[in-house]
Parts: sequence; structure tokens; C-alpha cells
Amino acid sequence: MTEYLASLIVDPNAWVALATLVAMEIVLGIDNLIFISVLTNKLPPEKRENARRIGIGGALILRLLLLGTIAFIIGLTQPVFEVFGKGFSWRDLILITGGLFLVWKATKEIHHSVDPDPEHDLFDTSQASLSVSAAIAQILVLDLVFSVDSIITAVGMTEHIPIMVIAVCAAVTVMLLAATPLANFIQRNPTIVMLALAFLLLIGTTLIAEGFGAHVPKGYIYAAMAFSALVEGLNMLSRRARRRRSAAG
Repeated sequence: MTEYLASLIVDPNAWVALATLVAMEIVLGIDNLIFISVLTNKLPPEKRENARRIGIGGALILRLLLLGTIAFIIGLTQPVFEVFGKGFSWRDLILITGGLFLVWKATKEIHHSVDPDPEHDLFDTSQASLSVSAAIAQILVLDLVFSVDSIITAVGMTEHIPIMVIAVCAAVTVMLLAATPLANFIQRNPTIVMLALAFLLLIGTTLIAEGFGAHVPKGYIYAAMAFSALVEGLNMLSRRARRRRSAAG
């Protein structure tokens, strides 16, 4: 084992694989982080940070547990049944379920945001505040979906378990550091909340498409998200400039 680790340390290919995988895991973690930030902002202020830590800690534990069962994870990509000639694996079913959950959750929150007086319907969120246990349960459900996708991506990029472990730990550490600042930024800017919910709709739709075998290059998704964020950033700067001119006048 010691010789194996020593060979990885002096292998430049291993370092390249590590850097690439760390970057990939951080990018893949953005989806998870947006969901955690939006959901925990529904909690009382004093409980939000602990809920984020528990949620992100759960993501780390799930990823490490899945890394310990690589053979099982690889088996998740094998078809278990067919519908009209299309084979579905357990990974496909997990992605479809997670995507449907994200679409439902984002739609529910958007409905609540745009309707100042929601009635008693499926999307009514005004009757009871979100509990910490309910928030953590929802976070862990999505943690599982994103973890499976993350680990399968890692397995496709390298065969070395230590590299995968380091990459996962690095990505989750970045998530932990960025969670509170991102959540606070979203909370302070109402238009960012709607943008984040739109991102969740996009991510959920992409997961469903992936589950049905329609591969959507991640680069297109993140480029669209980055462009939308840039436009919203320009809008925020424009609004601040107008407020300063109004105050000066």
C-alpha cells in the first residue's frame, strides 16, 4: 500500500488526474450547493448554518461510502429493465427521481414567490414553516442523487481510489466554505432567489433527460448558468447606480 501511494505521488499523470477531478467535482457540487442554499434559507436564521453543515457533511459521507463500493456503483449503470426497447439502470432511475423532485421543489418555491396570497393547494407553503429535520431529509435525498452522479463521473476519469477520495474531500471543503456566503447573498437579493430557482429547474430537467438517455453536455448547462448570472450581476449594478443617483439628486 505504501509503495502504491508513493508511486502515485511521483506520477505526473496522477497529479494531472487529481487536478482535473478536483475541478470537475467542484463544478458538479455547484448544483448541490444551490439547492442547499435555497432550502436552508427557508429555516429560522439561527438554524440555517447548522443545517448547511449537516447537509454538506452528509454529502461527504455519502460520497465516501459510495467510493467504498465502487463495484456496486459501476453495477448501477447496467440496465435492469427495458421499456419500448430503452434500457433503464438504477442510475437512470435515481437521476429521474431526483430530477422530478428538483422540478417539483423549484416549481413549488417559484409559485410561492410570485403569488402574494397563495391558496390552499399543492404548492401552498404558507401554512407551516420548514422544519430542520424536513430540510435535512430533502438535502440528503438530493445529496444521494448528486453523489451517485459525482462518483460515476470520478470512476470514468481515474481508476485510483486515493485520487477520488482527495478530489471528493477537496470539493466538499469548497462547498462547506462557500455555503454560508452563497446563501447570505441569495437571501439579500430577491432576484437572485428566482434565478437560483430557475437554475434548479434547469438542473432537474437535465437530470431527467440524462435518466432517459439524452446526454446533455454539462458545459452547455454551466455556460448558460454563468451567462444568466452575469446578466443578473449587471442588472444589480444598474439598480445600485440608479439608487446612488436618486440619493445624490
